[in-house]
Amino acid sequence: MSQPISVYLNSILVKRRGKTVLGPIDLDLKVDGFTILLGPNGSGKTTFLRILHGVERASSGVMQWSMPNEQAHQAQAYVFQSPIMLRRSVRQNLAYPLQLIGMDKDEISSRVSEWAQKIGLQDALEFPAPRLSGGEKQKLALGRALIRMPDVLFLDEPCANLDGRSTREIEDLLHDATQVGTRIIMTTHDLGQARRLADSVLFLLNGTLHEKGPASIFFAMPRTIEAKAFLNGDIIE
Repeated sequence: MSQPISVYLNSILVKRRGKTVLGPIDLDLKVDGFTILLGPNGSGKTTFLRILHGVERASSGVMQWSMPNEQAHQAQAYVFQSPIMLRRSVRQNLAYPLQLIGMDKDEISSRVSEWAQKIGLQDALEFPAPRLSGGEKQKLALGRALIRMPDVLFLDEPCANLDGRSTREIEDLLHDATQVGTRIIMTTHDLGQARRLADSVLFLLNGTLHEKGPASIFFAMPRTIEAKAFLNGDIIE
C-alpha cells in the first residue's frame, strides 16, 4: 500500500510583469486517486500545476509536501500538453528515465518491452520518436513518465487535439496507473473526460481556488454560481 501523500500551500502567489496570475492560494490537499483541475481559459490551471511540481517558482508563499522536497520531486513525473520527444528511438525514450536512476540494463530492457506493449508501440521500438503521430507521441510521453512508477503524475491537457480512439487509449492507461497506486493531478477542458476520471475536483477562477471537493458532489451540486455556470457551458468573466 502506497504511503499517504499531501501537499500544503500557504498564501501561494505568482506574479508576472507585476500582474497576479495565480493566488493567493491556501490549500491542504490530500493527493489521492485522480484529481482534476478545472476552470476557464486563463484561470491559472497550468501555472498551478507547474507550481505543484516545482517547475515554476511562486513569487511568494510556502508550499510543503508531506515528505522532503527532494524526495517529493523524485517521486513525481510531469507530462506537458505538447509532449517533448528526445531525438532518439522509441526504445531510447522509454529507457532514458530508468538510465537516469541507474537501473540495471536487463531490468531496463524488460521494463521497456513491457511498457512498449502497454502503450501499443511494441512494433515501433526502433522508430524515431519525433516522427510518431500526435497520439503516439502522447502515449510515449505517458509511458516514459509512468515507467518509473511515480507516486504522483502531473498532466497538462494530455488529450488535447487527439481523436476519440487515442483519448480512450490514454484514459485506459491513466486508469490502470491509478489502480497500482499512482496519484494523478490533471488539467482538462473536456468536462466529459473530467466526469469519467475525477475522484476530486479543484475549480480555479481568475487565478484563485474557487471551489474544491469530491467529484460526485461538484458535478451534481456545485456550491457556487460560477461553478454551476461553468458546468452549464456559460461564459464566465
